[in-house]
Amino acid sequence: MTTSFPVTKTGQRFSLATALAGCLALSLIAGPVRAAEDANPVLAKVNGAEIRKSDVALAEEELGPSLAQMDPASKDENVLSFLIDMKLVSKAAEDKKVADSEEFKKRLNFTRNRLLMDSLLASEGKAATTDDAMKKVYDEASKQIGGEQEVRARHILVESEDDAKAVKAELDKGADFAELAKKKSKDPGASDGGDLGFFTKEQMVPEFANVAFALEPGKISDPVKTQFGWHIIKVEEKRNRKPPEFDQVKSQIETYVARKAQADYVAKLREGAKIERTADAGKPADAAAKPADAKK
Repeated sequence: MTTSFPVTKTGQRFSLATALAGCLALSLIAGPVRAAEDANPVLAKVNGAEIRKSDVALAEEELGPSLAQMDPASKDENVLSFLIDMKLVSKAAEDKKVADSEEFKKRLNFTRNRLLMDSLLASEGKAATTDDAMKKVYDEASKQIGGEQEVRARHILVESEDDAKAVKAELDKGADFAELAKKKSKDPGASDGGDLGFFTKEQMVPEFANVAFALEPGKISDPVKTQFGWHIIKVEEKRNRKPPEFDQVKSQIETYVARKAQADYVAKLREGAKIERTADAGKPADAAAKPADAKK
């Protein structure tokens, strides 16, 4: 026996199968909506206006540094309280017609333009940071780094030339450089035996670098004067600089590629735009530069 619904006023008969199909369609529509709501629950209501989890996330992103020192529980509570207050005050501002003021309209227009700019540039930067683009930047930088020489050296830093000569005399007699550095050097790295690690020529002051890079490994310099005092230098090792692994610098490369893409995009827009600066553009700076003229 087939069960069916009564005939409607239009004479159509809806079967149980049709009804079930309709229920299934509704459940398919309602399912994703319900899932979305579960992932973005309502956290508070202010006079009926909802504040959802996504609102808190957006506020955290905007407030940023001011929340950095808070623990997660305190941060969430503070942000939610901020949003509640914002709802209340913004509604009061609407009631007072604050949005109708020229000052508000100017600020709103500026904020809208800034948000549009930031959103588009973020999109351009994200699109540019492909694996191929980042690898290309890494490979080019690695070639430049790979041909650069590094030196690992120790030094003993003292106040005067006489002190430096006395240290050199002890070293010439066979004193251990690292041990003497611990006893005599005023450099903060004295506790490590004066070890400076590996460095490139550009990382040191010229007087120091020129001597260090001229010495052969194992050799000790005569006294060298720099702005910091008098040095005795011992070169431990020389090598061609090794570039860091890609994964170690990936985040830096990503930032570089994104910012370059953004800068290039803005430059391209400028090239295609008609930009005119009026004579008034320079007046405020001129007035600030010549305060005496304004008093005449």
